Amino acid sequence: MSLTEPAWIIGLMSGTSLDGIDAALLRTDGETIADFGPGLTLPYEPGLRARIRACLGGGGAIAAVSRALTEAHAEAVAALLRQAGMAAADVAWLGFHGQTLLHRPDARPRRTWQLGDGGLLARLTGIATVSDFRAADVAMGGQGAPLVPLYHAALARHAGLRLPLLVLNLGGVGNVTWVGGAGPDDLLAFDTGPGNALIDDWLLRHTGAAHDAAGALAAQGAVDEAALAALMAHPYFAAPPPKSLDRDDFAAHAAGITAALPPADGAATLTAFTAASVARGLAQLPQRPTRCLVAGGGRHNATLMGMLTRALNMPVEAAERAGWHGDHLEAEAFAFLAARAVRGLPLSLPGTTGVRRPVTGGRLWRSGRHRVAAPAGRS
Repeated sequence: MSLTEPAWIIGLMSGTSLDGIDAALLRTDGETIADFGPGLTLPYEPGLRARIRACLGGGGAIAAVSRALTEAHAEAVAALLRQAGMAAADVAWLGFHGQTLLHRPDARPRRTWQLGDGGLLARLTGIATVSDFRAADVAMGGQGAPLVPLYHAALARHAGLRLPLLVLNLGGVGNVTWVGGAGPDDLLAFDTGPGNALIDDWLLRHTGAAHDAAGALAAQGAVDEAALAALMAHPYFAAPPPKSLDRDDFAAHAAGITAALPPADGAATLTAFTAASVARGLAQLPQRPTRCLVAGGGRHNATLMGMLTRALNMPVEAAERAGWHGDHLEAEAFAFLAARAVRGLPLSLPGTTGVRRPVTGGRLWRSGRHRVAAPAGRS
């Protein structure tokens, strides 16, 4: 199999919102986009979601949950192949991110930990699998996140969008990519602060709902400005990029500030916190972007999108306005990164993760169905 010709690859992403698995087909050589395929979301079964939550930070029955999570990813692959009318033999590789349990790139020892077994997934699906995308970057002094910016840049080039452009992903954590016009490596990326995680956890605690559908509860409440100012006093916002976050890095900080708020006011205040943290990040960009395109589940929150528009004072639009697949963009990105890993191309840059030099990564797990060259990382 040629490594330099575009091939169909399935990308798999299970993000910090813990809502489920996104799977998407992309035809790519890791540098350009040849074609988009279908995508789907397979929600986590509630029992599995609870078991994954119990593993966050390193607790729980890790081995058993890793196997169950990997089997759920295999089910997502099978469902996507059925939807696309394709067989496993039509797919060159899987890009398997796994479920982040712990992300501590600044700790000693430095660590990023994604749950999931790439070797098992390759055996279950019959498709060679690339996993462990972040470890090489962290080992080289990078933050290990965000990794999607190179795909954002490829998307912008493919669509011929006006630059500079800001791409905002709102999963459990919020992260931005600034795409400049000086070349494919003219990128700056970092985590801005909370995305949906604090809002989701607030809703689960106060209403039992998994998320604030369309921002309905927040729309009924009032932002507590004193609480918002206290939330924005967190030292993370003064730190220069590149920088990254774990899903729960703001959990204790926010809990102490919002504990006494009524449910609707708490939802409104935490939603405003996400918007304000993105706005704070604008000051750290090399140049003000012309527009902001939003991917991830947060773009479905109308209250949050309205707050973002006011806070950023620029057009804030769902990724679909550019012809992108907002629900599956990160899954597509890991298909793109899998192709880059197999070719030994960089997955991260100094401007995206703070790594000392461009670095590749990933680990290839062979399915036995065909032989390909190993990624530049481990094999």
